[in-house]
Amino acid sequence: MPGAGSYNACAVLLQVDDLRTYFETPTGTVRAVDGVTLTVSRGRTVAVVGESGCGKTLTALSILRLLPPAGRIAGGRILFEGRDLLRLSPHELRAVRGDRIAMVFQEPMASLNPLLTIEQQVGEGLRLHRRFSRRAARERAVALLRRVGLPAPEQRCREYPHQLSGGMRQRVMIAAALACEPELLIADEPTTALDVTVQAQILALLAGLQRERGMAMLFITHDLGVVARIADEVCVMYAGRLVERGPTAALLSAPRHPYTQALLRSLPRLTGPGPDVCSGVGRRRLPVIAGEVPRPGHEISGCRFHPRCDLGSADPLCRRQEPALTELAPGHACACWKANSGGGAGVRLLDDADGAGHNSAS
Repeated sequence: MPGAGSYNACAVLLQVDDLRTYFETPTGTVRAVDGVTLTVSRGRTVAVVGESGCGKTLTALSILRLLPPAGRIAGGRILFEGRDLLRLSPHELRAVRGDRIAMVFQEPMASLNPLLTIEQQVGEGLRLHRRFSRRAARERAVALLRRVGLPAPEQRCREYPHQLSGGMRQRVMIAAALACEPELLIADEPTTALDVTVQAQILALLAGLQRERGMAMLFITHDLGVVARIADEVCVMYAGRLVERGPTAALLSAPRHPYTQALLRSLPRLTGPGPDVCSGVGRRRLPVIAGEVPRPGHEISGCRFHPRCDLGSADPLCRRQEPALTELAPGHACACWKANSGGGAGVRLLDDADGAGHNSAS
């Protein structure tokens, strides 16, 4: 998987330092992303996970400065190949977007222009950044669509987004994002709302393209099963902050933050100890995390997870003081006052054979 081969996987490509993205609302300032720090190295995949509303997508949009009008980046640095993207002029930033950094958005039907053909949308970046002629852009678009597994690409090029299925539209988004061979691909929930067969195809496609090109990926998702298959490192977000970060195998097998542990407990199991969800033998309800992610603008003193935490809900320290993200083991950090009490029970989301080509190459 990512990180293997001759690529310099140790070189940091993207470095996000203390990123703060705020929104001004009639009721006050909403700290949607509040001090996020992460790095993505060349040829590697970093997954950002968490429930809806935790700030994952806004972190991705902040990197490319694609925030809604009410949003602003209040602080931090976003270094890409050593250049701070927050200091670039609009013209300089346009030269990076879609060329050096590309993004696959969550909703392809909302992201694709319904008035433009597939050929026009896949070839747009090539004409803008590479100065391709219309004919050359069309030929390249057909080749890209064929590469991402879209059937009859010559015909699809002449069609419009509404004429394609959800899986086909997602492949078009990936083809458009990869047209200029970016160094970094940001994928925001690229398999959401797809059936499991198409999801597996999309993940395999991204993994294969990454191996070929040595590009890095920042993968936004809420699905820990997807994380186990595609990521080298995992960043767990909650209420705008990172609460745990570490290598995929270590974090999934021995999570240290109560929130990460709760996310893993809520996953269905097909085999192993416990109820058999296929046969229904011993069937019981999946554990759920009590409560909900704090409403935007609702400030919580102390640890932001403590109202939902079995360990910290009654602890004065957890209620009063917010913990810092602290390294507990090489590469594995956690923001929890209780983290040193020992790792929580993890899960094995993949069989050994399934994961053999993944983190062993990390």
